[in-house]
Amino acid sequence: MTVLRSVLLFALAALAEIGGCWLIWQSARESRPWWLAGIGVLVLGAYGFVAALQPDGDFGRVLAAYGGVFVAGSLAWGVVVDGFRPTRYDLVGAAICLAGVAVIMYGPRGDA
Repeated sequence: MTVLRSVLLFALAALAEIGGCWLIWQSARESRPWWLAGIGVLVLGAYGFVAALQPDGDFGRVLAAYGGVFVAGSLAWGVVVDGFRPTRYDLVGAAICLAGVAVIMYGPRGDA
């Protein structure tokens, strides 16, 4: 159950961070209304709180692992929202990142 909770929190954190960044991007780069950037800032703040809900209490581990989720999630966001077409290298890179997430977050803990 802890792994499932962790995975769901990573997905929610990715939606918040990537969505917040996307809103700011829309305002700053795509000449969309300024208030989208304000909403983006609030959503980015929510990301910080979601990340803090991870069951693992080690900040460095959680944020390092989240980096891999961010990579894969950003590519997925681009596909769904912006019509981005990833190359096979994008997909292989994202898979490597997600493998790293699994090792960092869910690998055995012991006296290593």
